[in-house]
Amino acid sequence: MKRDTNTRLADFIFECGMLRKTPRTGYQFLGSGSENVAEHSFRTAVIGHILARMAGADVARTTYMCLFHDLHEARTGDFNYVNRIYNSSRRTEALEDAVLGTGLEEDVLGYWEELETTETLEARLAQDADQLDFIANLKEEADLGNKYADKWLELALERVRTEWGKELAKAIAETDQSDWWFLKPGRDWWTRKNGKSGKKSD
Repeated sequence: MKRDTNTRLADFIFECGMLRKTPRTGYQFLGSGSENVAEHSFRTAVIGHILARMAGADVARTTYMCLFHDLHEARTGDFNYVNRIYNSSRRTEALEDAVLGTGLEEDVLGYWEELETTETLEARLAQDADQLDFIANLKEEADLGNKYADKWLELALERVRTEWGKELAKAIAETDQSDWWFLKPGRDWWTRKNGKSGKKSD
């Protein structure tokens, strides 16, 4: 049965939702941590936006490449580094099928081809953003006491390509994952409890 463009767009939206139900599988080897592909894609897109601004690159194109970079996994699932020793997936075919008849073919497949060939600065930044999200996750797990996360972190840092990616990766690796919320209010905030304000009248 032929489906019109709007129906295919509805299909596409439901398919994107499948990424919320698709786990990233590497954490089973790390022993702690978890996320789904939608969560990973969101922060990767945010990081891509940041990197593109740092590098003076095309922010929108970099961000869109990040946003769609794992869309095919709604159909293929996520293959971690161990899985890939034994398995492969037809990622491009999966993505082509996902966007067929939606009117998004040129955009989404164009971003995918650019990302895969890594010939542009934007593509290299998007690839770095993918790694930096993983690096941030590993730092979180390392700070929470997983000693293996430190080993993985060393290897992940070596995969970063661009000078801006390396600069931001270094900052992530050297920053405690809780600082953004724990240090901001100041010590007094955390010592006040049960309405205690520190005033003599309390």
